[in-house]
Amino acid sequence: MKKHKHILYLLSLVCMGLNAQHKLYVSTKGNDANIGSKNEPLATLTAARDAIRKQKSDPSFQDQSFWVIVEDGRYFMKSPLVLLPEDSGTENHPVIYKAEEGANPIFSGGKIISGFVTNKSGFWETNISETAYYGWKFDQLYVNNTRATLARTPNKGFIKIDTVTQNIWKQGASKVAEKAEQHIFLKAEDYKILSQIKKAELRNARFKAYHKWDYTLRHIDALDPDSLKIVTSGKGMKPWNPLKKDRRLIFENYENALDVSGEWFLKDNGTLLYKPFENESIENAEIIAPVLENLITISGDAALNNYAEHIYFKGLSFKHCHYKIPLTGYEPSQAAAKLNAAILIEEAKNIKITNCEVSEIGQHAVWFGKGCSNALIEHTYIHNIGGGGVYLGDFKPLEGNLHTHHISVNNNIIQTGGQIFPTAVGVWVGHSSDNTVSHNDIGNFYYTGVSLGWVWGYKPSLAKRNTISYNHIHHIGWDLLSDMAGIYTLGASEGTQVKNNVINNVHAYSYGGWGMYADEGSSGITFKDNLVYNTKTGGFQQNYGKNNVVENNILAFAKKYQLQCTISENHKSFTFRNNITIFKEGLVAKGAWDDVNAEIDNNIYWNINGSDYNFNNHDFKEWQKLGFDKNSFISNPYFKDAEGFNFNFKRKKTYQKISFKPFNYSEAGVYGSRNWIEKSKLPQSITNAFDNAVETNMKMNIKR
Repeated sequence: MKKHKHILYLLSLVCMGLNAQHKLYVSTKGNDANIGSKNEPLATLTAARDAIRKQKSDPSFQDQSFWVIVEDGRYFMKSPLVLLPEDSGTENHPVIYKAEEGANPIFSGGKIISGFVTNKSGFWETNISETAYYGWKFDQLYVNNTRATLARTPNKGFIKIDTVTQNIWKQGASKVAEKAEQHIFLKAEDYKILSQIKKAELRNARFKAYHKWDYTLRHIDALDPDSLKIVTSGKGMKPWNPLKKDRRLIFENYENALDVSGEWFLKDNGTLLYKPFENESIENAEIIAPVLENLITISGDAALNNYAEHIYFKGLSFKHCHYKIPLTGYEPSQAAAKLNAAILIEEAKNIKITNCEVSEIGQHAVWFGKGCSNALIEHTYIHNIGGGGVYLGDFKPLEGNLHTHHISVNNNIIQTGGQIFPTAVGVWVGHSSDNTVSHNDIGNFYYTGVSLGWVWGYKPSLAKRNTISYNHIHHIGWDLLSDMAGIYTLGASEGTQVKNNVINNVHAYSYGGWGMYADEGSSGITFKDNLVYNTKTGGFQQNYGKNNVVENNILAFAKKYQLQCTISENHKSFTFRNNITIFKEGLVAKGAWDDVNAEIDNNIYWNINGSDYNFNNHDFKEWQKLGFDKNSFISNPYFKDAEGFNFNFKRKKTYQKISFKPFNYSEAGVYGSRNWIEKSKLPQSITNAFDNAVETNMKMNIKR
């Protein structure tokens, strides 16, 4: 009996060790000189981190969990929270930064701007001494939690380039010159607006250029009214996507552009001007400018196998940081891959971000960069962001301990991104493998929902065995950029699964706007059980690649073409089988179909508006003579209400002829409470604006 009691006592000690935890409290009423108790809380996360370090350094320290419990309120951060390997927990004893039960603490990297008065022009005006004396500048401003617009011209629409010339100063080893000067010429009627830029403002004035899938932001070096020329310098233009005739521009950051409500401008002398809306009052307005360039950095040392690990964040909100635009501007970068992130994690393991919020920032929200593994971001609300949502891996092919893998991005709402850098994407997977991106709602981006892979062509790629599943991806592209998709892939990606996603409302300025897009070298990818509808140029497009499988998908209501392929190659490009394609306008197929090496069979095609079936300028019988769709059908699939986007079936007989297997597309998107699901729905004002932009764009018939 005594022996049994002794064993029970030892077991109780073990359990106490496993569950041992030390609680530290952080409060807006706290003081970093306090001990961190409930009655004597700390004021900052950094102080809580330091308190944990101090306890760990005590020779008598025994493993225990640390809970940093944050009380309700708003916390203005003077510096980012930096966590290193010594700030790690363990599997049994993690370090957790969490909201107190029922609290919603907000961490801001910004500064409240006050002291506004209404001037003679009706603008709100204040003076920022930090700008006047220390040159503090910012590129975003938030008024009552809404992103204000930096003064720009034109207020709507764009100015088109007439011609562009380039002088290369230094070529370097790359195809893109290291240093060059560009001369951008405008038409006379468009050049007139530049006369509004004061000479003293010229060094701050800049332009944004939108060209295909790229975006360039440059400062103006000089203006030459006699030749209608803008002079700018930086890197050379990409030979494959340069600025040229009819590419679109806007100009910003000069005082005379401040002419409509919601715009702001900051002078070098510290005078900040804001033109209010009619329903805004100084007394009830809160105006915040970002100060910090990021909010959290977690980093280890993978070379020494010394990772930061087992650090969790729960229920915290993060706002107001920015990417500081350098004097050289911002050179074009696909997917805005060269930006920083509000929460940057590198060389770390077992990091978890759950039930958090990231918003009102000028860059990417969260980046699991080089050397990250076995991490999770879940049930986190990411919205109103200048860049992208969640980025995984590096844009360099890093192997060994620096390779990023096994990250889960699950059940998050990622919306309204690319507000400053429109080429940013909802979720980006670079040189990274074995990740799962599932059950997310990704909407209202200007370029792409999910981008997967970072190799153009058939060179070795590290983006293997990734799973993109059960996501709802919608309202992508608008009419701003081109060559994008709901889900976009690059390079050899063997073992990658794109399945059970719902992708809808994808549009583009000129060409592109696909549901699923296998771009250069995409290989070894399975696209299965996806529902795609309301795209501009097709439910599926393959530029070039090999051994992809497109199977058991529903592709509906593309406007111009239902299917596209661009380049034919000697090897087998893809298999397209057991799919249902339904449409009411446009061609069935467009591109290099006459020569492509592809297996296409056991599909259903149906035009709800009649008998016009154009398969790349062939009728269906001619198409079959090319070797395609010999066991396929032009037949009504009998959806319950396809035009009402109900793609459940009335009857089985038709789809069973091609061995199509129905899937429950209602499972895509976020799950959980009614409030969480409701939050994932974009405001009607955004969806209506998207529809109007699409309608206007289709009438313009813009060429590539």
